[in-house]
Amino acid sequence: MTKRYANLALVYAVLAMVFGVFYREFTKFYQFSGKTNLSVLHTHYFALGMLFFLLLMVLEKSFAFSADAHVGTYLVLYQVGLNITGLGFVLRGLTQVWGTALSRGMDAAISGIAGTGHILLSVALVLLLLKIKKHAA
Repeated sequence: MTKRYANLALVYAVLAMVFGVFYREFTKFYQFSGKTNLSVLHTHYFALGMLFFLLLMVLEKSFAFSADAHVGTYLVLYQVGLNITGLGFVLRGLTQVWGTALSRGMDAAISGIAGTGHILLSVALVLLLLKIKKHAA
């Protein structure tokens, strides 16, 4: 399982770099110099993707929690939540750079996407931490 965590950390590191380059080049192409949610994708994918799975790799070596039931489901839920959150950031960021006037409904929909991702991410994180705690005792 530690190899799986290392592979996931690598995937999220590459995604973080891609999002960083995309942010720089996309805003440069549109000559945009304001604030945009695209700027936080890079750090979110490094922290919540790469660093998270590197930390899980270390914790797995110490506590062997991954063999426990439902851990795989929690990891899938975590990744779904992270990527839905990322989608919310992308949608919000693109509309900011393009200067798109959003209706109240569309604005709420984008916020809802990001909020749903954050909720899934949070639930999965708490469930994973509880499994780790159980094996640490």
